[in-house]
Amino acid sequence: MSWKLVWIAVLAASAGTLCAQDVVGDWQGALSVGPGQLHLALHFTKDTSGALQGTLDSIDQGAMGIRLSRVTLKDSTLTFLMDGGASYEGKLAGDEIHGKWTQGPPPADPLDFKRGTANAPGRPQEPKKPYPYRSEDVSYENKAAGISLAATFTIPEGKGPFPAVVLITGSGPQDRDEALMGHKPFLVLADYLTRHGIAVLRADDRGVARSGGNFASATSADFATDAEAGLAWLKTRSEADPQKLGLIGHSEGGEIAPMIAARNKDVAFLVSLAGPALKGDEIIVEQVVAANEAAGAPHALAVKNGEVERQILSAVEAEKDPAQLRRKLAAFLPADAIEQNLPGLTSPWYRAFLAYDPTPDLRKVTCPVLALFGDKDTEVPAVQNIAAIRKALAENHQVEVDEMPGLNHLFQHAKTGALREYSEIEETLSPDVLSKIATWIAGR
Repeated sequence: MSWKLVWIAVLAASAGTLCAQDVVGDWQGALSVGPGQLHLALHFTKDTSGALQGTLDSIDQGAMGIRLSRVTLKDSTLTFLMDGGASYEGKLAGDEIHGKWTQGPPPADPLDFKRGTANAPGRPQEPKKPYPYRSEDVSYENKAAGISLAATFTIPEGKGPFPAVVLITGSGPQDRDEALMGHKPFLVLADYLTRHGIAVLRADDRGVARSGGNFASATSADFATDAEAGLAWLKTRSEADPQKLGLIGHSEGGEIAPMIAARNKDVAFLVSLAGPALKGDEIIVEQVVAANEAAGAPHALAVKNGEVERQILSAVEAEKDPAQLRRKLAAFLPADAIEQNLPGLTSPWYRAFLAYDPTPDLRKVTCPVLALFGDKDTEVPAVQNIAAIRKALAENHQVEVDEMPGLNHLFQHAKTGALREYSEIEETLSPDVLSKIATWIAGR
């Protein structure tokens, strides 16, 4: 849920023209992040005035086409800035750019680019066209929010109507494929389910890709209304069986699905994939402990760091005045870290997430539920969340809760479950998980 790195942001304003032609084209590089790397690509063009324009791709994170809105090239020195205080400066030398990436306190990190196209790591599970089913690009309205959502609807071969599901993405701005760390989990999941007789609707988050709306101001409750709009749209399609409409949510989406099922009787079943069952502030603390241990920290140190995180979150929840919050956070964080993280810590989504307890909504869910967790998940740790969801759903006798051995938060087979592994693993979704979901839905 917290996989996104701070530096993925919109790049900031205007462009220089000196030697612009020398930069035009594609460039590839890799930024070291802890023990791993993020593979990056820059794409430069010139506008009609000769000024440089460009985009950045973060290959491993699936963040493509981030617009560069400020680039300068002077005396062979290329620079650009990013929101959040990050900057890059490099020296152009033929087909190479040698430079430094600066974010937060010194020292700067080396970051070099070479001319050429960056290749994404192999993803053997991603389907290739032509598909043995229909695939339609569609749109529908969330009338209450006044926005249009763009989506893909995949329909099995044969005579319907078919069971149909709405896929609900995890946290952060996600496209319809839930693209992250070089993977497209929802593309793979939708393909598998459609091949097995289940129609699938998957949409870009509001404010992302082709969907309207403002992502930054939205909370999980808002995203729930977007998914409900998709559910209502499915009822208008003759290919979807109105008695067999379900929800599949991953991570935050697995928390949103019960919100909807608790109040909407159109939901015939739901699948929660690593969906939080604990209150948000508890989840974050457990994340810190699990991530520390996955990185090799002793258990005692991991727990100690978790308690520090708990105190930080308590300050965030208690203090609404930014100046007062800065003073409280100064006991735990350096000044530059406070300024870098304060917008995220005080965003509408984060405050709502910390305060939300899934238990009351889970208790109201009466439809069949399949809840899956990976035992190497460091973002929604399995042991604590399995206990919580079983307790909350105790009165629902149509529940299956499974801990999947060897799988991380993305349901990949992993060594430690650490976030740095996500992009390094070729597998996008465990075949066992895909099979279990399709078989369980067919049994409803």
